[in-house]
This record gives sequence, C-alpha cells and structure tokens, in this order.
Amino acid sequence: MVLQLSATKVSSLSGLGYGSTEGGGISRMIGPEECNRLKSAGRLVENAQVKIVDPNTGKALSVGQTGELWLKSPACMTGYIGDDEANAAAFDSDGWLRTGDLCYIDEDGFVYVVDRLKELIKYKAYQVPPAELEHVLHSHPEVVDAAVMPIPHEEVGQIPAALVVRREGSTLSETEVIDYVAKQVAPYKKIRRVLFVNRIPKSPSGKILRRELANHMLCSSVSRL
Repeated sequence: MVLQLSATKVSSLSGLGYGSTEGGGISRMIGPEECNRLKSAGRLVENAQVKIVDPNTGKALSVGQTGELWLKSPACMTGYIGDDEANAAAFDSDGWLRTGDLCYIDEDGFVYVVDRLKELIKYKAYQVPPAELEHVLHSHPEVVDAAVMPIPHEEVGQIPAALVVRREGSTLSETEVIDYVAKQVAPYKKIRRVLFVNRIPKSPSGKILRRELANHMLCSSVSRL
C-alpha cells in the first residue's frame, strides 16, 4: 500500500527490503521494475545465495514452488555463541542457514514470503499458512483487523481459528465469517472457529503477538467446553 501510494500520489522514491537478524539483507525492492511487483519482497541482494527446499526432506524445489528459504551470504551470521544445539538447528551440514520463512521465487528472480514455517497450522496431513487466511479476512468490508491461530483438535491435529475485529456497528457473525472464507480457499484451509475481539495485539513494529492470541483462543475454547 505504501509503495502504491508513493508511486501514484507522492513524488518520492520508496524502498522495501526483506531480511533477518541472523541472515542480514536477503532481497530489496528499490527500482521501477521491482516496485511493480508489489506482492513480492523484491530481488535478491548482491552476493546472496538462496534456495527453496522442502522443509521435511531438505530437497531443493523448483521455481514457483513454496518451501523454506535457505541462505548463504557474507552478511549471514556464523552462529550462536556457545549454543551448539541452536547452531545445529539453524544450519545444515553445508553451511546453509535455515531462515524458517516459507517463500517461493518466480521465474524473474523475485522473492515472495508466504509465512513463517513455525506458524503453519497442521490440519490432518496438510499445512495451512495463517497469513493466507488473514489476507482473505482482511478483504471483508466489515473486518478491521484479523489474525489466525491453530487450536488443538483430537482428530485432525489442529484447526484454523480466527480472531476478528469488526468494524464499528457491524453485526457480522461467526457463521458469516466462516462462509466468506470457505468460498475462497481449499476445504482443508477453512476457518473452523471465530472469536470477535476489540484488537489484535501487535509489537511496535506491527508484528502480531501470537502468544497473546494463543491465550485468547485457549480461554475461549475452555469457555465452550
């Protein structure tokens, strides 16, 4: 949205970047061509090597396939001091950093971040990205904000549940939210429960505080028993 506004309404140059504390800068969006790919995180920075791998097998995936982004670059950390266990989890035997980000790269070399690997909802044999469902929820005209969390389920492992902030005066119901999402996603990705809240807790940088949300969902689940 910011890049769209700056390109059409404001006489200024804006940029966007994707990276991490451990991996440094990974991609950037600063040129005219990059800024036309508003859904991407831009092109890889110089000297960065990446590959997209199946997080279960470590096998490299093809262009357009979604998997975990692994990274090598001069800006990459060399490891955690005094924590061999964390280093073994972060790096493979060839020195590739496992970023924990689910991404794909298109045929033009643009990186697209889908979600965090650890935040995937495990429904039966499927993996459901919360960010995809949050995007659908945000498209509803009566939804101000939303977040999606997993709820433990004895039969299927986890089910997707949504915390939703309704627009003032809205009478939007749980059933209406569930039906709205169901029309736009695969059956296994459907929202199974909705909790209406006054706000979605976020960090100063705008990241959803999912631990706080988990407490909300837990209390709600207990109250329904």
